[in-house]
Amino acid sequence: MSTPYPFTAIVGQDDLRLGLLLNAVSPAVGGVLVRGEKGTAKSTAVRALAALMPRVSVVAGCRFSCDPAAPDPACPDGPHENGPGVPRAARTVELPVGASEDRLVGALDIERALSEGVKAFEPGLLADAHRGILYVDEVNLLHDHLVDLLLDAAAMGASYVEREGVSVRHAARFLLVGTMNPEEGELRPQLLDRFGLTVEVAASRDTGERVEVVRRRLAYDDDPAGFAARWAEEEEALRERIAAARLLLPGVVLGDGVLRQIAATCAAFEVDGMRADIVMARTATALAAWAGRAEVTGEDVRQAALLALPHRRRRNPFDAPGLDEEKLDDALRDAEGGPDGDGDGGGDGPGPGGGGGLPSQGGGPDAPDRGEDAGGDGPEPAPAAGSGGAGGAGAEQRPVGASEPFRTRMLSVPGLGEGAAGRRSRARTEHGRTTGARRPEGALTKLHLAATVRAAAPHQRARGRSGRGLVVRRDDLRQAAREGREGNLVLFVVDASGSMAARRRMGAVKGAVLSLLLDAYQRRDKVGLVTFRGTGAEVALPPTSSVDAAAARLESLPTGGRTPLAAGLLRAHDVLRVERLRDPSRRPLLVVVTDGRATGGPEPVALAARAGRLHAAEGTASVVVDCETGVVRLGLAAQLARDLGGTAVTLDELRADSIAGLVKDVTAAGRAA
Repeated sequence: MSTPYPFTAIVGQDDLRLGLLLNAVSPAVGGVLVRGEKGTAKSTAVRALAALMPRVSVVAGCRFSCDPAAPDPACPDGPHENGPGVPRAARTVELPVGASEDRLVGALDIERALSEGVKAFEPGLLADAHRGILYVDEVNLLHDHLVDLLLDAAAMGASYVEREGVSVRHAARFLLVGTMNPEEGELRPQLLDRFGLTVEVAASRDTGERVEVVRRRLAYDDDPAGFAARWAEEEEALRERIAAARLLLPGVVLGDGVLRQIAATCAAFEVDGMRADIVMARTATALAAWAGRAEVTGEDVRQAALLALPHRRRRNPFDAPGLDEEKLDDALRDAEGGPDGDGDGGGDGPGPGGGGGLPSQGGGPDAPDRGEDAGGDGPEPAPAAGSGGAGGAGAEQRPVGASEPFRTRMLSVPGLGEGAAGRRSRARTEHGRTTGARRPEGALTKLHLAATVRAAAPHQRARGRSGRGLVVRRDDLRQAAREGREGNLVLFVVDASGSMAARRRMGAVKGAVLSLLLDAYQRRDKVGLVTFRGTGAEVALPPTSSVDAAAARLESLPTGGRTPLAAGLLRAHDVLRVERLRDPSRRPLLVVVTDGRATGGPEPVALAARAGRLHAAEGTASVVVDCETGVVRLGLAAQLARDLGGTAVTLDELRADSIAGLVKDVTAAGRAA
């Protein structure tokens, strides 16, 4: 087994280390979500935490890590008799993003269950993680059906496996730790709320710290065991401090004044539900125990709010997580005044590295000798000359803000796909309604009981059946064919030319695209953004799972210049060609947002029509959002939709509450036309 990097050797990252240590002191805090850019020691810190966790005592031979002092009465390996346990280190179990359902929750041998009546169960990762750490790297990329299983286990402290009436239950209480890069997409709100704490990490901009990170990492890579030995004393001291804090934790006093501060803070930030209050109380108590104090203070409450509330105040997917510290201090001061409210409002107390402090990094064997674009609210630049030539449409205009987003109609890809699980288009999936049966390919995961019985019934006499049991062979088993929903690649092609901006429509257009992005977030799609204006088109955002990034690019989108519609469609064709090679199972949906005008270059209208027919020839599902306004309409967007083999909807028809009718299949109207 490889030697883990020592926890105490991690340079900086105070928030990250504190969040993990508080969960080691009090697992009831509920885990921690680590958000940050790649290469910031997220995974290193999580794996290093396991070496600091107190050892656990388990029932000898139990695959489910039952506590000998209180064994699970429903344990599949039970019942267990009272007796001494076997001590072992707490486990850190990693859940791969591409894991199957059976790998997570375990698998039942359906053949033995039917023919022998035996519950032959192979435990999964949830059983391995019981009383330990369940670590999910890139948790935001986890498939929805695995997220659902994690939510159930985290809520109930148990895992249930059911296959056609045969069920197994076992305890599954674990410390849930997830890491993610926000650029790759956000988490579902339900799972986000299951993490007790969240911390943001970023690479240090201090030269000395960066030098020390490299120095320590190179020393560890050269000799992992020797490097760990040099930090053994610090590791043991930290391990003893965690144990001492655990012993102190039950006696920590959480006074009424402090509880008022917690409740007032959660109310001030309008967080949903009561989980935030409970997590804050547990976190503040753990902070006091970590600091060696027997009573929670107002500073503990402030510290707990900074860790427990940022991810709970997101009101929509495009809100950046974070907390207004001035508002936090005001809420704490307003609630202060009772005999137990002895916090100072947190004005200049320690930051997230405080609460009693983290292990000093100044005394280690390799200790260092230490000592974003602002972007947006300054004066806006004057309009620059556009690249599209002379005329009213040639001048570049400042970015226009998006109008208020709205709930959109359902847009989907026709046919039956086999892509990643999602909520947009029909697809063959492991979850959903049963539509038929087939012979299994590989391991049986979803039994179609009726089809299996029908396949086995004609052979019972030849197999010498006696008694009531059904003689089932491997060839009789039938896999259930299920139909659910998949996520798609939604590629937006947005007209940012002067013909759009001159009519002051860009605000409405951006609002419509923002609404579609919200819909894509909820339906678990990948999104991409191509814009065209002036003399060409550009990929403003390559296909990604981060709709936040798409919304940010849309907000800063400048307008002006001519309308190279063909260039936009051809650039979109290039993007889709590459994505088909990268992810052939994910079907694309092309959404072109334009008034249909095409200017610039020789025969721009004919060239745009040929580019549209190129998409149609490859079977790309498409919809054109017609942005033309006014009494006299040329119908150019509708003609573009016919060239694409798709359909056109106006901005009004895009709204879910529109009376114009629901767009269910984006090619149906095109075929009818």
